Amino acid sequence: MRWVCIVFPQLALDAVLRQRTDPDEPLALLTGPAQRRVLQAVNASARALGLRPGQSMTAAQALSKGFVTAEYDVAGIEHWQQFLAAWAYRFSAQVSVHYPRAVVFEIESSLGLFGNWAQLEARLRGELDELGFRHRIVAAPNPVAARILANAHDGLVVPDDQALQHHLGPLPVDRIGLEASVATALSRMGLRTLSQVQALPRQTLARRFEAQVLKHLDALFGRRRLALAFYLPPDRFDVRIELNFDVQSHQALLFPLRRLTSDLSAFLCGRDSGVQRFDLHLEHAGLPDSVIKVGLLSAERDPAMLFELARGRLEQVQVEAPVRGFRLRAEDLPAFVPQAQALFDDRPQQSLPWEQLRERLRARLGDDAVHGLRFQADHRPECAWQARDDNQRCPGLPGVQRPGWLLTEPQAVHEASTRILMGPERIESGWWDGDDVRRDYYLIETRTGQHGWAYRAVGEDGPLWLQGWFA
Repeated sequence: MRWVCIVFPQLALDAVLRQRTDPDEPLALLTGPAQRRVLQAVNASARALGLRPGQSMTAAQALSKGFVTAEYDVAGIEHWQQFLAAWAYRFSAQVSVHYPRAVVFEIESSLGLFGNWAQLEARLRGELDELGFRHRIVAAPNPVAARILANAHDGLVVPDDQALQHHLGPLPVDRIGLEASVATALSRMGLRTLSQVQALPRQTLARRFEAQVLKHLDALFGRRRLALAFYLPPDRFDVRIELNFDVQSHQALLFPLRRLTSDLSAFLCGRDSGVQRFDLHLEHAGLPDSVIKVGLLSAERDPAMLFELARGRLEQVQVEAPVRGFRLRAEDLPAFVPQAQALFDDRPQQSLPWEQLRERLRARLGDDAVHGLRFQADHRPECAWQARDDNQRCPGLPGVQRPGWLLTEPQAVHEASTRILMGPERIESGWWDGDDVRRDYYLIETRTGQHGWAYRAVGEDGPLWLQGWFA
C-alpha cells in the first residue's frame, strides 16, 4: 500500500489569507491575553517589515504600523483540517486527520482511476493552490513514515521498504515523532539519528523506555499497523467568512461569495454529491441575518455555476444594513449525476448545457419566469399545455400533432399565401367551463416553408385564424 501525507505548515494563516481580497497585505495572527498580545504567525509581507512569531504586539508596533492583525483561531484550524479531509475524500476512501495540520490517505488503490503518481501529485498541488493552502506532500509505504518524512521533505516518493530504510535512517531523533523527553534521553546516550537507534538491541530499548517507543518505531518502519480513525463526510456544509469591514455593496460581497461557492464545490466533489438548495446569510450588527435562498431544479456542483446562480440571487436583494459576516449553509445534498455527453459534441467551449442555462435564467429573472411544460387532457390547443416546475421530461402524445409555440392572440391568415397540408380536424370542447369552442383545424404551410396550426369556426366562411407554429 502507498500512503500520502499532506502537511499544511501555515494552516491558520492560510485560512485567514484566503478570505482576504489582498493576500499580500502584511498580516499577523495574535494570541495570548489582552494584557500581553503575542504574534503567533506572520505572512511573508509582515516578515519583510521585521515581524517575527513570538514577538509581543508592543515590539511589533514599535517596528512598524503598516500591518493588520487577526485572531489566531485554534478552533478554526480543526475546522479547516476537516474541510481538507472532505476535499481529499474524493481521492481515497481511507482519509484520516490523525495528525494535527495534516491529512493522510491511502492512494494505491486509486491510482488506476487518477493515473500515475506524477499526474495525481500535480492534480493535488494544483487544487490546493487554487484553494489557497500551502502544503508539503510525501508518499511512503505507511502513514506514519509519510508523516515523519513530510517534516523534512516535499515531493518525496518512497517506493518500498528498502528505500524507506534509506530515507528514515539519517533523520535526527528529535524529528521522528518521539516525545521530547525520549528524544532528549536518546541524545544524551549519544544517539543522534534514527539509524543509530535502530542499531541498538531491541531488548535494550525495551528496558530503558516505555513500550510506546518500540510501538512507534515498529509503526514507522511498517512492522506494526497504526490504528487510524477514518474520516466520514458530514451531511451538511456550513462555512462562514468574517469581513474585515462593513460592506453595503453587492460588488464587495462577490469575493467572499466566490470563495464560499468554491469551497462548497470542493466539499461536494469530495463526498460525490451535489447541492439542490442552499442559504446565504448576510450577518448584520444588532439585526437579524438577511437570508437569501438559492434553489436549483437538479443537483449541481460546478463552482462557476454555483457562483453565478448565487450572484444572480444576491444582486436581486437590497442590502439594507452593513454586512459584518457572510455565511453559506447547505443541507440538501443529493447524489450528483453527471450530464451525459456525446463523444463528438460540436464546439463545447461555446455551448452551455441546458441545465446551467435554465438555472442562470431562474437566478436572473426569478423562479416564476422560467418553467417547463406538460400536456393536459384537453383538446383545445390553448388549454392543452400547463406550466410545470419539476425537472421531469414532458411525455409526448402519440399520433397527435400539436404546435409547440402558441400565439398570445390568433392572427388572421391570407389564404392566398398559404397551402393546406392536412385537415380539417374538428374540435368541439369546453362546454363545462364556459369557454365552448367549435372549430375546424388545418395544418398549413406558408410560402417560406413554415408550418402553422390554423382554424375556422364551424359553419362560418370567414378567414383562417393562425393559432400556433410547429417547430
